[in-house]
Amino acid sequence: MEDRSHKVLLALVMLFLFAVIVLQYVCPGTECQLLRLRALSPAAAGDPYRAEDETPARFVPRFNFSDDDLLRRVDFNIKGDDLIVFLHIQKTGGTTFGRHLVRNIQLEQPCECRAGQKKCTCHRPGKRETWLFSRFSTGWSCGLHADWTELTNCVPSVVDSKKEVRLRPSR
Repeated sequence: MEDRSHKVLLALVMLFLFAVIVLQYVCPGTECQLLRLRALSPAAAGDPYRAEDETPARFVPRFNFSDDDLLRRVDFNIKGDDLIVFLHIQKTGGTTFGRHLVRNIQLEQPCECRAGQKKCTCHRPGKRETWLFSRFSTGWSCGLHADWTELTNCVPSVVDSKKEVRLRPSR
């Protein structure tokens, strides 16, 4: 009987140690959100930027755009000289969105994508020039994962190099 009670006690001690290790893994800090009962109350679901001890927030959300900038409407003229430049920001769903731009948008003349090729041809209706500048339409013309600075310096020269000087639009 004593042997059985030692096994039960050992099992309980092992279970307790396992629970402590899991808790430390899930909640490594000294103040664990999982252990606070206040975190589950509806009053705690207020402003996510307000500190619990009412000290000033370390992070204040700011946007560099006015409401007018965010709500403005832009008309894209696919038959004219307008060009969409897709800036791919890594780990934000950009590959999926870039594929969507060349495969799923309903246009007068949709992009032509051939099976087995990553690059699609996105020409303007009745012209042999592209309306989309992305890795799925022009390839890696400005380098792998080009950022804003590289694109603003590279795109005009790549696009304009394919046109005669008199046909280049002013940008």
